[in-house]
Amino acid sequence: MPLLDDAAVARLRDRLETLDYRSDPVLALIGADGQAGLGRNSTVPAERALRGDGSELATCVRLWLLQREVALPELRRALGDSLDDLRAAGLVETAGEVARAAVDVRPYASDDDGAGGWLVADLTPGLDQQVAPMRPDYVLGASPASTTLAQLAIRRPVGRALDLGTGCGVQSLHLARHAEEVVATDLNPRALALADLTLRLSGARTGAGRPVELREGSLYEPVAGEQFDLVLTNPPYVMSPPEGERLVYREGVFTGDALVRRVVADGTRHLAPGGTLQVLANWAHVRGEHWGDRVSGWVAGSGCDLFAVQREVLDPAAYVELWLADAGLAGSPSYRERYHRWLDYFDELGVEAVGMGWLAVHRAERARPQLRTLDWPHAVEQPVGPALAGQQQGLTWSLLAEDELLALRWRLAEDVVQETIGRPGAADPEHVVLRQQRGLRHAMAVDTATGGVLGACDGELTLGQILAAVATLLEDDPDAVRARVLPRVREALADGLLLPA
Repeated sequence: MPLLDDAAVARLRDRLETLDYRSDPVLALIGADGQAGLGRNSTVPAERALRGDGSELATCVRLWLLQREVALPELRRALGDSLDDLRAAGLVETAGEVARAAVDVRPYASDDDGAGGWLVADLTPGLDQQVAPMRPDYVLGASPASTTLAQLAIRRPVGRALDLGTGCGVQSLHLARHAEEVVATDLNPRALALADLTLRLSGARTGAGRPVELREGSLYEPVAGEQFDLVLTNPPYVMSPPEGERLVYREGVFTGDALVRRVVADGTRHLAPGGTLQVLANWAHVRGEHWGDRVSGWVAGSGCDLFAVQREVLDPAAYVELWLADAGLAGSPSYRERYHRWLDYFDELGVEAVGMGWLAVHRAERARPQLRTLDWPHAVEQPVGPALAGQQQGLTWSLLAEDELLALRWRLAEDVVQETIGRPGAADPEHVVLRQQRGLRHAMAVDTATGGVLGACDGELTLGQILAAVATLLEDDPDAVRARVLPRVREALADGLLLPA
């Protein structure tokens, strides 16, 4: 049963729109310092920005973003009849003449694709250093992880999309803008209830005018036998010991990184031809095994391409500290015992470190699937989704037959610049690097022949003509130059440095 019926949702939406409870007005109210403070779980800068502001908008900010008690008459002025709806649903609690939020309702807006509205989730834990362990069925709001996944997503129009493990529904807000049908699933009934309110409050509809369909169940069970053009998921990938209480939004019941493996391996069967599965994930660095071999094995035999990007690596102690603090357990009586137990668990599994990053699985229907792994802790341009879409197309170009590759005209991408490094006064540089300024910001060190060939790719001559000209200039054997340079040309195509003219 929905937390609020359609009439109550419409009343609340109208009231929030009347108050202009939107991202930009709220940010203007609390200022850059207030916004930065909330990002650190500190309300003091925002609270100071609101001093003396008795507006109805300020009341809503205090109630939801700062999680403060507010005077009941002030909240009545701000929310009108919607206050009764929220109280009846248990979303706002009152005691005497004060009110406090039981869930968070905050504005959400994306500059990338125009998705927006309001997210309904559980209250932010640990505000102002308060120790408050989370309920097991806690529903996370817009987090750095969900923002990262939204920026990773390939946003081309698709027929069917799946939001696997929807949480509060933030990914579905985006998917509804470029997918004809959206299915959102979650194991947590509380998450589905709050996602339902997020989506109805925000008016999320697909291009065909149908609402996002919510289904309860674990992993792919709710979509058995179905295929999708795009699957997005930020699964509960935290690798924690099996003993003790687990948080549904971040931890499953699998050993080590087996849940992520299951998401990837089973996901390959739910991709339509040309479909893509994008996963924000953690994976284990296990003693005696390279991480790239580990994750590549998850798509073995599926016929799908894999592009795995490792953005960060944490040692076990740093990883445990991160997630104990995330659970609000820093400083708690059980902190040290849990810390030791977690490290013992990693020792038993042979986990020497944990990789954090992105996995993209593409059913490209190739005769020979392409498996690429990349350690890339460097800065990237956000949103990076367009670059990942370009990488898929670039990989296809890089696999062209040699005669076709040589017969086509190519050009360097407009954002590619050349960097030279050498000793001052030297006649020639010691290193020449071609570097993208956008997307993943790939860099390629090149020798004289490769740099000459790529630098001459301006769309005027075919690649074959350029190779012949460079071989002549270098007084080198044309076949030898072609053998050395063509693999680097394919690399440049796969990384998006080189494009069709």
